[in-house]
Amino acid sequence: MRPFWLILPIFLLLTACQSTQVHEDYDPTRNFAAYHTWTWKKPPVQFRPEDPRVQNGLTEQRILGAVSQQLVLQGLNPVQQGQTPDLEVQVWFIVDERTQQFTTPSMVAWGNPWYDYWDGPLYTETQTIQYQVGTLQLDFYDAKDGKLVWRGTGEHILRSNPGTPEERTEMFRETVAKILAQYPPQ
Repeated sequence: MRPFWLILPIFLLLTACQSTQVHEDYDPTRNFAAYHTWTWKKPPVQFRPEDPRVQNGLTEQRILGAVSQQLVLQGLNPVQQGQTPDLEVQVWFIVDERTQQFTTPSMVAWGNPWYDYWDGPLYTETQTIQYQVGTLQLDFYDAKDGKLVWRGTGEHILRSNPGTPEERTEMFRETVAKILAQYPPQ
């Protein structure tokens, strides 16, 4: 049995990675205060890889619902029929396989506790962990010129058990809220 302290760094890293990591990029020449309305860019949600376990109507509904709700909370309203939107929104959901290697040094001590221990050989043990990372990417395009003006991304380590439908819906809501907390750029 391995001592717990040898595996501790792995648990700490994976625990730290459980939270959603968010990033943004934007065009600093744009006036984001001028954007008030939005619509979906066709197709509204893109999936990578194109895998039916990832790409399905239920996942798409959860993503579209979470994004719509958070955009309204950010003060961006869906365009009314017959109006021209300020922004077109497109979402990407990308699932990547990742691998992480951890090397832990160990030393064996030999001897008698009543006298002295002798230092034994120093050896290392390398462990490889494979996991999936889900990236939700929100792209905002200026509807007038079609250029990308803002991109927000959130990465999250995916569990092997995706949970209940309610848990999946909540995961998308939380991720979208964290991403859009960065909009508009300061």
